Amino acid sequence: MTSSVLIDGESNTPLFIFAHGAGAGMDHSFMQQIAIGLANNGIKVVRFNFPYMVKRAEDGKKRPPDRAPKLLEAFEQVIAAHTDAPIVIGGKSMGGRMASLLGDHSLVSGIACLGFPFHPPGKPEKYKGEQLASLAKPCLILQGERDTFGKREEFSEFTFSSSVQTVFIPDGDHSFKPRKSSGHTEASNIALVIDVLTKFIFEVSNESK
Repeated sequence: MTSSVLIDGESNTPLFIFAHGAGAGMDHSFMQQIAIGLANNGIKVVRFNFPYMVKRAEDGKKRPPDRAPKLLEAFEQVIAAHTDAPIVIGGKSMGGRMASLLGDHSLVSGIACLGFPFHPPGKPEKYKGEQLASLAKPCLILQGERDTFGKREEFSEFTFSSSVQTVFIPDGDHSFKPRKSSGHTEASNIALVIDVLTKFIFEVSNESK
């Protein structure tokens, strides 16, 4: 079981379990901005560290992510520890991909992926989104238009089930940061992500009651 969680928001509100990406843990500024934004909109957010990130926090040594079975087991343990009712789960990059692999979980009513890692940068042949073609639960993918893990122009080559919806973040990279020349700002993009994600979580939560 992961040894630490961060919780934002009030109880008796829709719950979102939010997993981190491969390189930074639950307390990264991106994770914090999204969690606090959602909490301010009336959503309870549970962040947690995967086992390898727990070890990094303990000794400061960088480690590669655990294998998928261990990541999924940790994710399921967090779900079990925080709810016995249907919820929305999701994550940043790798965390979102792990969430998308839990579509058959009985307590998962919806999935949100922030910057889905469809493939390593420059390696489109190493595709990691096969599960999205058969996903039955509502799934929201928020993707930066310039994300090197899956750019907007690549989406015509990807296969999604009818339950998957995508929202592109203007000129955003993998962390939704736009170029200064685009006229967009990181703050406005993060605000857009929070707004779209809030609506998705409330819609799915209301439907699952």
